[in-house]
Amino acid sequence: MDDGDESEQVRELQARLRQLDHFDRAPTAFYGTMTAGSVKAFQKKRALPVTGTVDTATWERLLTVSKEPTADELKPSTTNELDTPDARCMTGRVLCISKESRTLAWMIDGRVVSSMDVRFGSENTPTREGTFSVGWKAREWTSTIYHTPMPYAMFFSGGQAVHYSSDFAARGYGGASHGCVNVRDRAKLAALFDQVKVGDKVVVHW
Repeated sequence: MDDGDESEQVRELQARLRQLDHFDRAPTAFYGTMTAGSVKAFQKKRALPVTGTVDTATWERLLTVSKEPTADELKPSTTNELDTPDARCMTGRVLCISKESRTLAWMIDGRVVSSMDVRFGSENTPTREGTFSVGWKAREWTSTIYHTPMPYAMFFSGGQAVHYSSDFAARGYGGASHGCVNVRDRAKLAALFDQVKVGDKVVVHW
């Protein structure tokens, strides 16, 4: 396992490192700089070569000093608490996106069907606020401007879209998007992508 990998084995690695206080967040299944740093700390403590890459010796040592992660350890709830939905979200099919609570709530006729954590653009590339609609969708997409992958993209305002972000999964709120609404839970977003239709409402609010 190495930087850039994304798999359920990486998720297990992170959960086991978390048991040993080497990984301080919910497992993401994405092997980024934070995971590499955690692996280095583990290797240093156990007198293994400090590479930041999981070889056979590192994995076998980790297995002996940690226990098999529970389902809750592998996929703990990562959803921030929802705030009161904007009035514009209370009718019809709506992606209700709150900058205040950093959440996306998928709502149908005023009822929350599912919710997930999101992050937004930076000061220089802010996520636009207002009422929009899903213009088009792409299960696999790469930004034509920034050349970064945008899986499960649902475009609602020009080039701005709701999409999965491996960077958000790895770095959390330490980073920002270029204006898009980033989601870090790939499985939740994949399920949402299949439910949302072109034309459904999108509300981005404080």
